[in-house]
Amino acid sequence: MRFLSVLLLIAGAAIGIFYPWAMSNFSGHAIGIYRVYEGGRFRPATVQLAASDAPVRVLVDLTARAERVAGQQRTVLTLTAASGGRTALASALSFNHTDNPRQASPQLPDKIFRDEAGVIDRVTPGPYVFTVGPGDADGIDMRAVDLILRAGTGSVDERAQPAGYTLMGVGLAGLVLSLLFGRRGGGRPQNPNSQPPPRWGRNGSPRA
Repeated sequence: MRFLSVLLLIAGAAIGIFYPWAMSNFSGHAIGIYRVYEGGRFRPATVQLAASDAPVRVLVDLTARAERVAGQQRTVLTLTAASGGRTALASALSFNHTDNPRQASPQLPDKIFRDEAGVIDRVTPGPYVFTVGPGDADGIDMRAVDLILRAGTGSVDERAQPAGYTLMGVGLAGLVLSLLFGRRGGGRPQNPNSQPPPRWGRNGSPRA
């Protein structure tokens, strides 16, 4: 039972956590990385997209002090993507779900947080202007902001995360039960050779 529970935990983590993360960050191929904030100034990025790039996943990396971003409930950054005078994507980024930010440098306290702005499902060939600006969150000491575009990305099955978390819950419950029952009946059987031999009296009966 314990082995099966561990397998369920691993399978649940793979489906509910690793699969969505891999699809968001590694599916498709990279179009490019564009610095949209540095030195206290935001600047738009103009990127030439082709119809074959669709769907295009839009990611944003924020380099900032971790204590200011962690647990943030307000909008840290806003992003819009427009082409031909039409808005193709608009998003508010809070970065509050990033569990494991990357270390920017061993010598600096800054961390790199990643958030997904969304997906452009259909691409009209031509230039797209990506504009990133500040949100309503206060006290965010931003060092840099990078725009990451990935082409031909796969979509994450919405059923994956609930199914993965369910498997993890079943596996964890089974593991806890197996440990509890293992402790209750966990006394080792006694070795018969460890018992002292009986002492015999004169009449041939064992003597206590």
